[in-house]
Amino acid sequence: MSPRISRRTATALGLSAMAGMGLAACVPGEGSENTASAGGEGEWSTGTLTIDWATYNPLSLVVRDQKLIEDALGSSVSVTWVQSAGSNKANEFLRSGSADVASTAGSAALLARANGSPIKVIDIYSQPEWSALVVGPDSDITGPADLAGRPVAATPGTDPYFFLVQTLAEAGLGVDDVELQPLQHADGRTALEGGSVEAWSGLDPIMAAAEKESGAQLVYRNVDFNTYGFLNATEDFIDHHADVAQVVVDAYEQARTWVLAHLEETAQLLADAASIDLAVATTVIQERSNLDVSGVPGEDQLAVLEAISLMLSDSGDVQGGAEAVEKARGEILHADFATAAVEKQ
Repeated sequence: MSPRISRRTATALGLSAMAGMGLAACVPGEGSENTASAGGEGEWSTGTLTIDWATYNPLSLVVRDQKLIEDALGSSVSVTWVQSAGSNKANEFLRSGSADVASTAGSAALLARANGSPIKVIDIYSQPEWSALVVGPDSDITGPADLAGRPVAATPGTDPYFFLVQTLAEAGLGVDDVELQPLQHADGRTALEGGSVEAWSGLDPIMAAAEKESGAQLVYRNVDFNTYGFLNATEDFIDHHADVAQVVVDAYEQARTWVLAHLEETAQLLADAASIDLAVATTVIQERSNLDVSGVPGEDQLAVLEAISLMLSDSGDVQGGAEAVEKARGEILHADFATAAVEKQ
């Protein structure tokens, strides 16, 4: 199944006018662009930046490997990279202040925002098909309807979890109709292969590796149940360190341009980072990641978030219910940095 291409041009153009009115208050001050281009020898608004990398976010691998942020900021800013094992872990980093910028699925970002985490999406890194329903090679499960009463692994607060909820609903089932095992993504694969669960709502590249290495089967796929890849920042970072935030998003858009011209090299980076076979990484990058989307957060993302809002409201995972979800959806986008970065490419 080939991932869909979003309305890249329409999204970017639709936000350009808004960005033109509000950009000056949200991006680096006068002279800061020259500072960045000179290697960051001038002063920045902070001396430290903590940012995540994740195997489910291929652009982060390129930004880190090529030291795009470090080269732009120079020696006056110390850049620390932390690995996010899943969207839930990335959200923990942001909520605790352990990271300034971290990458999640759109659904996970909305959930965190609705529960009071002061984050906003500053760039879109992909429109992936990274989740599916996975079973073992000899399973008698052929689709969602067969999950009733069976142990199923998923990571709460992540896209695979929300994929599972929507998948169950397709069969007229709810989470209470299965024996949910709340495991981190890699542990879900281990549980499936060890027989302690009969199905797993998987995440690439772990999912693709399970297919290749242990004969796992993807018995249900639906690209529409996967939300976009969101690069999120804390509001404090956005408000007080806009110059450095712009450097981060510039680096992401620079990495996107490079990736689209170097898919094989990107697959190798993923293979190395995830310790998986190159053929598996190539499948993830070329068939399931869809990095050729606009980095500017906008109407496409809001439409996806609206589609899952009712599910979030009814899940019991948001203390404030529908009102909190609606408020979060209205506040979560911050398009100015990405608009400026896209215009530079």
